[in-house]
Amino acid sequence: METKIYDVIIIGGGAAGLTAAIYTSRESIKTLVLEKNLTGGLAASTDLVENYPGFAEGISGMELMDRFKEQAGRFGAEITEFKEVNNLSLNNKEFVLKTDQEVFKAWAVIVASGSVPKRLDIPGEDVFKGKGVSYCATCDGPLFKGKDVSVIGCGNSGLQEGEALLKYTKSVTFIEFLPYMTAQKILQERIQKNEKAKFFLNHKLTVIKGKDIVEAVIIKDRATDKEKDIPVQGVFIYAGYLPNSDFVKGLIELDQHGYIVTDERMKTSLEGVFAAGDIRSKEVRQIDTACAEGTIAAISVRDYLKNKF
Repeated sequence: METKIYDVIIIGGGAAGLTAAIYTSRESIKTLVLEKNLTGGLAASTDLVENYPGFAEGISGMELMDRFKEQAGRFGAEITEFKEVNNLSLNNKEFVLKTDQEVFKAWAVIVASGSVPKRLDIPGEDVFKGKGVSYCATCDGPLFKGKDVSVIGCGNSGLQEGEALLKYTKSVTFIEFLPYMTAQKILQERIQKNEKAKFFLNHKLTVIKGKDIVEAVIIKDRATDKEKDIPVQGVFIYAGYLPNSDFVKGLIELDQHGYIVTDERMKTSLEGVFAAGDIRSKEVRQIDTACAEGTIAAISVRDYLKNKF
């Protein structure tokens, strides 16, 4: 059976990918979105999004991404979940995308594969993954109602997810490697007012301990090297992110960290391949910037296809 060729395949169903799909499908461009997990990306795992325009009281990340998905589907975009692209290649003028079991073809590609939480690679992290160690408070937080937990990292992600945890946990201990927090001031001020929040700045998480489940963490003061045991039943890690770009290595230009290099039209080093969202080499990674880049990538695809055919 011959493989169907799409006008464009979008790799990734987060904010950038779904926005691109809204624009391409609305232009009657045959569009397929391939998402390796559930649609929504990292944005969907955010408990409350307060800085996306149009929602004065904020909106849950999951609901916001559900609206994106519904809108893209209304215009005819095909959205397929649990399809991870592990290889992208060019065969004559066709792009070939391979998953573990299927092959897809397209005349153009938008890479919007985003990033994944960075691991700490410390003792206990692997042992207790799913047994107290988590990278998503929105997903797993309700399991820790009335318990003591720790959040690793005081950037925007750490404090946003920590704020969600404070609603139902007994306490949240925030551990930050730097001597200061990098999150937005409004987040810092809100959480510092909460009596259930504790802070250890300039501290490093060194060990996650327990028997069958997490029972404690060991942290080290970076100024004195003094260690401290903190009893907790959950550890939520927000130590940065790594790009989902392994499948394009050697095909298109990446920066020194593995993010995709593009121009302002979202064009990559390979004609016909565009990139948008957190996978791009850039300074600012927010939902609204991802949407803007998805829009630009979609318009660039439209123009590329017009010239191609």
